[in-house]
Amino acid sequence: MNVISSFTSRAAGASFMTTGTLRGQKICRTATASSNSRYVRKHILELAPYTPILPFEVLSEKFGFLPEDIVKLDANENPYGPPPEVAEALSSLKFPHVYPDPESRQLRQTLAKETGVPFENLIIGCGADELIDLLMRVVIDPNDVVINTPPTFGMYAFDCAVNGGTVVDVPRCNADGFKIDVEAIQRAVYKHKPKLLFLTSPNNPDGCVLSDRELLLMLELPVLVVLDEAYIEFASCKSHIADVVKYDNLIVLRTFSKCAALAGMRVGYGAFPKGLIDYIWRAKQPYNVSAAAEVAACAALSNPEYLQEVKGKLVQERTRLHSLLSRISYLKPYPSEANFVLVIGRDALQLKEKLAKNGIMVRHYSSPESISGCIRISVGRPEQTDAIVAVLSAI
Repeated sequence: MNVISSFTSRAAGASFMTTGTLRGQKICRTATASSNSRYVRKHILELAPYTPILPFEVLSEKFGFLPEDIVKLDANENPYGPPPEVAEALSSLKFPHVYPDPESRQLRQTLAKETGVPFENLIIGCGADELIDLLMRVVIDPNDVVINTPPTFGMYAFDCAVNGGTVVDVPRCNADGFKIDVEAIQRAVYKHKPKLLFLTSPNNPDGCVLSDRELLLMLELPVLVVLDEAYIEFASCKSHIADVVKYDNLIVLRTFSKCAALAGMRVGYGAFPKGLIDYIWRAKQPYNVSAAAEVAACAALSNPEYLQEVKGKLVQERTRLHSLLSRISYLKPYPSEANFVLVIGRDALQLKEKLAKNGIMVRHYSSPESISGCIRISVGRPEQTDAIVAVLSAI
């Protein structure tokens, strides 16, 4: 178990260094604080920046490939794109000059029918990432504890740091396929008295799922359990979003970025217990979700046959990708129920750079230690699988 303390820095007006571990990567930045930095909150001065994935245009300029020739398998995006209804709906968007519905009523009504969650328990965000930050802003006082289970999605630790909280890491069991350490989490909850426990199922970056028993044991603890189901559409297990009405300490987050291929629109949603959601509404920005994003999400949900077809293609290709990777002598792919495969083998950074020189982008990890030396490969189209396997086989 590791407690992540605040980053270290020097006084304003001097050179300072920030270090931290975000999204599995150790970040170190040296900067010179200007006189204006004396106005910045201390914990923000000490904050290491988040490192996002580069877009097509930047990758094209950096590596000398046309954007359409880049095989982008580094951000778990859906290569098939959204249903055709999305483009049609956006092309006929009404009233773009008017502010959007601050409560996203149409989308919430559609999701209530889709998920079985009451309308009153749903809230829409500019991606699920916004809801993670919004939840932190509502419940985290300075130095309040958040339980994190690395390796996992880096935004939990990042948003905790932004909001002045303290992260307590309870590492997953690498020897057991990155399952959560139930007993260690139980001990951490009673020792540190956290307000939030973040769990991801399927987990990013490895793709393992949380069992029903594990979730029930977590819900028995005196802590708010946040279950991030960003990749649940690709898993064999069911979603727990409807369980929010049964447990007053369960929050479930979902996104349109993956299965619906709307990553560029930034729209996600969460199911919150009634005792908490009123305060989430109070803190939410009034026009956080654009009219275009809501229209696109509703249009995507109008074609469930397309969504199911694309899901089937990606799950089938995931199986094929895993099988082909397992035949490469120096690689070991982990089982996955998401739209990516985590692979351990040779030096991760060298593999990433070799692939990039061939126009193929993947995610690599140097930390935490349990995934140091791993790369994560998003599931793409069959021809993209063929391209990456060919390069890896030739190394």
